[in-house]
Amino acid sequence: MSDATPTPSAAPATPAVQVPPEFRQRVLERGRELYRDLPWRRTRDPYQIWISEVMLQQTQVARVDGRWQRWCERFPSVDALAAADAADVLEEWQGMGYNRRALALWRAAGIVSAAGGDMPTEARDLVALPGIGPATAAGIRAFAYDLPGVYLETNVRSVFLHEFYPDAVAVPDKDLVPLVEASCPADGSDPQDDPRTWYYALLDYGAYLKKALPNPSRRSKTHVRQSKFEGSHRQKRAELVRLLLDHRATDRRGIDLVTIAEELSSIEVESGRRKISACDVAALLEELEAEGFCHKIGDNWSA
Repeated sequence: MSDATPTPSAAPATPAVQVPPEFRQRVLERGRELYRDLPWRRTRDPYQIWISEVMLQQTQVARVDGRWQRWCERFPSVDALAAADAADVLEEWQGMGYNRRALALWRAAGIVSAAGGDMPTEARDLVALPGIGPATAAGIRAFAYDLPGVYLETNVRSVFLHEFYPDAVAVPDKDLVPLVEASCPADGSDPQDDPRTWYYALLDYGAYLKKALPNPSRRSKTHVRQSKFEGSHRQKRAELVRLLLDHRATDRRGIDLVTIAEELSSIEVESGRRKISACDVAALLEELEAEGFCHKIGDNWSA
């Protein structure tokens, strides 16, 4: 038996954040009243839920409804997405926001497929994949596996700001995260109050609040007004990718620099902006090539 001096007991842990039970009851009641029967809520397929989460990050629900179904028909599984050509993935993504999200989906699918094709269940494994952050990982875990986590996206944030910080501005997420974590059910043992049901209730209540009140999420420190898209560097990149995809559909040999520069300039002029030089278009193409959006075929360019 050791006669070493016992190690002093650690100081008592700070009491966990407590969420009033009436708050949870109110959210669940509002969730039942405001429930939206969206198509991606009728599945527990983690791949299909992942796709919906990424689409919904920037695009309105009304636009995702329809595009999500089409995507899942064209790329019905992780393996199907991984096996697809990157240009086909970009083509299907057109109109859904940042093109880099489509490439991230494709690259992540390649990693998952190579590992056997099963989506991870652990948050650390999900966030290790390209394009998956903590909120997306928490969404996949909650909606596919009924696992708890901190799912803090715009609508969820709106509820917590409205309920706990009604008059505050520039509220940081670090103040909200403990509340979100404490409010989420620990497991899926109660089908009326599990992580999946809880976060759907928060999403629907938050969507309602954003329509009924001045958007509460604007009082978050994370709120950033979207920069102007038209005429921006980002807009020119997006148009260039679209043009390359259009030409690829009719001719896999690609398109020469002069022609693509003229076509992009025509779009710019029609929109009331200045022509763009072939030199500037070449720089854009090289930038896109470095990121995997296009490649050179001899003297031509193709998506």
